[in-house]
Amino acid sequence: MNKKCLMLPIYLYLLMVGYSFAQEQDSHNEISLLVHKTPTCGCCINWVQHIRDNGFTAFTQDHENLSEIKDMHDIRSQYRSCHTAVSPEGYIFEGHVPSQFIAQFLSESHPDSLGLSVPGMPIGSPGMEVGDRLMPYEVLILYRDGTSDVYAEVDQN
Repeated sequence: MNKKCLMLPIYLYLLMVGYSFAQEQDSHNEISLLVHKTPTCGCCINWVQHIRDNGFTAFTQDHENLSEIKDMHDIRSQYRSCHTAVSPEGYIFEGHVPSQFIAQFLSESHPDSLGLSVPGMPIGSPGMEVGDRLMPYEVLILYRDGTSDVYAEVDQN
């Protein structure tokens, strides 16, 4: 039998094993979020599209009033915005947090934190784009004791 004929099944087997391993690695790197929002908020829809465009899986749940969700996750009023995303690990991402900071945060260890927040609705943040305009803003890390620190500063598009 020809060497090429013998090598073909081995090559195909290795290709399938490599593909399977790559698929398994991709599934471990995927970030999924449940996004609590109101049904009519356009900037929430735009933010969900932002995280999807950056490789996240987003499931949405519409509510007429988000106060109960925010209370349930201990998000204090000064840190609130229009939508609340929750990771499977229970971390929250309040408001227009850029996807790169969510991915970075989830790759780090933050045992005493609730998650990240962009309070309010700053112009130029993901979902709040208005041309090239940008209102510099801070991404805050929220701690379980109710305090916060600046996690990142955003001052350019």
